[in-house]
Amino acid sequence: MKKYILLFFISSFMLLGCQKPYSQQLHVVSPEAFSEKIENTANAQILDVRTPEEFQQGHLLKAQNIDWLGTQFEAQSKQLDPTKAVFVYCKSGRRSKEASSKLKELGFTTIYELDGGFLRWHSEGMQSTKN
Repeated sequence: MKKYILLFFISSFMLLGCQKPYSQQLHVVSPEAFSEKIENTANAQILDVRTPEEFQQGHLLKAQNIDWLGTQFEAQSKQLDPTKAVFVYCKSGRRSKEASSKLKELGFTTIYELDGGFLRWHSEGMQSTKN
């Protein structure tokens, strides 16, 4: 019986050792940390996943609008560099959570999601634009 238990553990460790290392990282961060990470990232990929109408009412500086509810989210996301950090936000956090999961599926390795979305960003007095 001890031989079977030992064999089981050895087999388990061998199988686990053969798996590809998990290298994707998803971070849900406060507006302050989100802003700081963006500032410290060269050519940051900032995604506003709200509708175009919401985007026009105000958005983060240098953000690009890729509507999570639109039909082109996956195609537009594939035009970004999945090896570089991507910063994702929506109005309150629900859509950005779903979009971040999809980006992980598409192979993005480092994803920062804005906790509380644009509402929290704005309520904490962080900078935004309408341009």
